[in-house]
Amino acid sequence: MKRFIYLCVCLPLMAAMTACGGNKGNGATRETSVMATMDSADASGVSRLQASRVEISVTFKGKEYHSLVSRVADESLPKVTSEMGDTYLDNTITLRLTTGGKTVVERVFTKKDFAAVVNDDTFLSKSILEGLVYDKTTPEGIVYSASVCYPGTDMYIPLSITITADGRMKMAKGGEE
Repeated sequence: MKRFIYLCVCLPLMAAMTACGGNKGNGATRETSVMATMDSADASGVSRLQASRVEISVTFKGKEYHSLVSRVADESLPKVTSEMGDTYLDNTITLRLTTGGKTVVERVFTKKDFAAVVNDDTFLSKSILEGLVYDKTTPEGIVYSASVCYPGTDMYIPLSITITADGRMKMAKGGEE
């Protein structure tokens, strides 16, 4: 039953996050998208989100950028126990942004990278890094949306990462850019 409720909550959220990465008429085109939306549990009952990998091309200030976002459950991170008593592995998300054969950004994110933005240690201790997707291109840079959430629920904090042409990064809570 818990798995059914989790799927009912996670599937729409993942669909919404995936929809953010589509072509919005702003120069983004999807090249490859492999995203599983169901979680799995190992023999010991530890749940994990499935690995995902999304590649797109984005045009920013007349240059074409290649974006790769990859999420994996990470055994080395502390496990998180939900209010229902289920145990989850946290995730790492790798963002690689290149243009003209040069790497603009290559970074592996964990939820702790967003601690200053989330500013709630209690929430972070009980949450996982759920996702990161291309959102849009603005005059300031290439914008990605991320989320840190309580696993198995619809409670999350939306986050925004803006990357400039020279690789500088600005993080904010969603909508606070």
